[in-house]
Amino acid sequence: MEEFKRKPINIPVVSADQQADSAFGACSEAEPFALMVLGDSMEPEFHDREIIVIEPEGLARDGSFVIAFHNEEYTFRQLVKRDAGWALHALNPAYPDHPVADLSCVKGVVILKKKPGRRKSVKYYIDQEKH
Repeated sequence: MEEFKRKPINIPVVSADQQADSAFGACSEAEPFALMVLGDSMEPEFHDREIIVIEPEGLARDGSFVIAFHNEEYTFRQLVKRDAGWALHALNPAYPDHPVADLSCVKGVVILKKKPGRRKSVKYYIDQEKH
């Protein structure tokens, strides 16, 4: 089995009490950044307090997990193509989908998740050979 060659990426640490706009502004627009999942809207795939890494310049497509700016706040959802355009879809059926006209609201694509404190609990959402 061929082993993936992984190169480390630097992920800036920003305190949670900073405003969302300044947290996104702390990184250059091209740098990946990490966020902690809060709540259960993306269960069963993403659980409360898991860490996700976002690629701001990642390619958003149907089925991608994204960070989007919608209704004056940042949200974590799955991007889904619909007949009338796009929707931000919560995996937990207790939460509604939010239709969006285009992809301009997408601020980054999730490239991996990790459970805090577990070294081997990483799941990638991109092809590792391209990174």
